[in-house]
Parts: sequence; C-alpha cells; structure tokens
Amino acid sequence: MKKNRIIIFLAGAIVLAGMIVSTGCATKKFVAGELNAIDKKVEGIETEVEANQKRLREHDEQLASIGTLITQQEAQLNAVDGKIDEVKKFARGTLLFQETLRNNDARFKFGIYELNDEIKAALDKFVEILISQDKGRYLEIQGHTDNIGEEAYNLLLGKKRAEAVMDYLYKTHHIPLHRMEVISLGSSVPVADIKTRDGRALNRRVEILVYE
Repeated sequence: MKKNRIIIFLAGAIVLAGMIVSTGCATKKFVAGELNAIDKKVEGIETEVEANQKRLREHDEQLASIGTLITQQEAQLNAVDGKIDEVKKFARGTLLFQETLRNNDARFKFGIYELNDEIKAALDKFVEILISQDKGRYLEIQGHTDNIGEEAYNLLLGKKRAEAVMDYLYKTHHIPLHRMEVISLGSSVPVADIKTRDGRALNRRVEILVYE
C-alpha cells in the first residue's frame, strides 16, 4: 500500500514537471513571436522614415533647382531691361535742351497736379521754341515732388503731373503721343533745399527733356 502511494506521487511529480516544461516552452514561443512582431514593426517604421527622408531630400533639391531658375530668370530680365534702355537711348538720340516748369508762376502747388494758367502759358512758349528749332523728335516728361509724404504717394503725384503736361501737349498742340514718354521720379531728385518752404516749392516741378 505504501509502495503504491510512492508510485502515484512520483507519477504526479513527473506530470507536473512536464507541465512546467511545456508551459516554459510555450512562454518562450510567445515571447519570441512578440519580438519578431516588434522587429517587423521597427523595420516598417525605419523604412517609412527612410522614405520620408528621401522625399525631403528630393524636395530640397527641387527648391534649390527652382531657386537657381529664378536667379537665372532675374539675370535674363535684367539683361533685357538693360537692352531696352539702350534701345530707348538710341531711339531718343542726342539731348537738345531741357525745359523746367518751376519758376515763380509756373509751379505746382502742394499736392496738386492740375495745370494752372501760368503752367499752360509756359508750355505754350516751350512749344514755340520746339517748333522754331524744328529738331526735337522725342520728349521725356519727368514729374517731381517735394519730400513731404510717403514716397509711394510722391511717385504717383509726380506721374500725374507729368501725365497732365503730356495730355496738354497732345490735346492743345497735337504732339503725337508716340513721341512722348512719362516718368515719375518723386522726391528722389531735388534741385533745391528740402528743409525750406521755397526750396520744397522749387522741387515740385515737371522737367521736359527734348531729344533729337
């Protein structure tokens, strides 16, 4: 009887040991499976990171290429502008004389671009000189302002003054529009002291350059 009990105990011990061993193997397999899954996820993340880095490099290269193209285009435009200026100078020819509307009567008041009677009279005399010389074929009409106010406003005001003169020469004296060009220099080219009232008044002017 005692012997049977010993045999049963040993058999139970063997079964329990087997269960422990089999459980340990199952645990190792589970851990190994989880590690493989994690490795695959890490590999997938690394691949995605590498792909993103490649796209970023390609994007940077494209930006660099675009920047190069912009620089090249700017250089080409500057070259074209330079050629246009040369063509304009050639078309204008030699500067014959220059008429400035800025004396005590023929001057523009502050912020005004309309022509008063004195300015119109000065333009009439200018046209008489132009006709008597019979040489001028191209007019560059420059609009100027004083230094009061924003430069953007002064450029616009200078342009309006020059356009008013061109309009008068065209409508009153029938000078063809293709023989005249308007340009605004704003307050950038003063001819008198900008700190005094009289100086600022003299800077509010229109200059007409006559080219042969």
